Amino acid sequence: MRTDSKHWGDPVLVAAVAPLAVVMLLFFIIPLLMTVVLSFQTTQFYRLSWTWDLKVWTEVFSKPHYWTIMARTVAMALVCVVVCVLIAFPAAYALATRLRAYNAQIQILIIFAFLTDAVLKTFGWILVLDKSGVANWLLAHLGLGPEALNLLFTPTGTMIGMVYGLVVYPMFTIYLSLARIDRDLVLAAYDSGASRLRAFFEVTLPLARPGLYCGAVLVFVLSLGAFLEPKVLGGGTAPLASELIRQSFETRVNWPLGAALTLVLIVIGALSLSLAAFILMRGSANHERSVR
Repeated sequence: MRTDSKHWGDPVLVAAVAPLAVVMLLFFIIPLLMTVVLSFQTTQFYRLSWTWDLKVWTEVFSKPHYWTIMARTVAMALVCVVVCVLIAFPAAYALATRLRAYNAQIQILIIFAFLTDAVLKTFGWILVLDKSGVANWLLAHLGLGPEALNLLFTPTGTMIGMVYGLVVYPMFTIYLSLARIDRDLVLAAYDSGASRLRAFFEVTLPLARPGLYCGAVLVFVLSLGAFLEPKVLGGGTAPLASELIRQSFETRVNWPLGAALTLVLIVIGALSLSLAAFILMRGSANHERSVR
């Protein structure tokens, strides 16, 4: 206990932690507390009325419409995680092994993908998914179907936009994990008689799990707040939680309802991540026991 108190009294440690603590307080804790307070207020004639009331929360828990949209949001986020990981892992594996000589160029391209404007990328998909767009033109010239695909303003179009915008995150984290794996470990597995497939599943994949989990968490959290894709590519036909919250704040001018729905989405995301962490930790513990 005395050692801990000495550490906390260290001016160097305090100076290092203080900026982060101030940022967290100003931009996370205080806004979150304000959102909680706002959810217990009401609106009258499109004006906020500071009357502590449970009316908004009663409305949220009594209307299945809100929970249907929340369930759809979580389902879309989970599907997006699976698709992104299935695309990102083979790409990252190829970049970290077969294309290792182009390491610097690859990192520049990945960073460039991060810096590309999300609005530009999302609206660009309209030219591809439209009935007279690039996708149907290509399918027609390949002779794969006489009828045009109707992907724009559908949940499929929304998912394509989400995957395209978010797949770079797990690709980057998985690539970093794979690039740090000692090649001698894989060669040792080969010398022990393991096949390429067995060496991949017993050496490469376990060592790449931190990047895989980190990328999956990033995609899931960002998918819960996806806004442009459902609005532009989905056309509002299957709205997600972000669109519902936006309508509550802007169109309906019901800030308490928007605050309550925001808190519900935060809680759902936190519970989902906690459940996933529990399952992964339990699976890792069982794997260690089986190895021993």
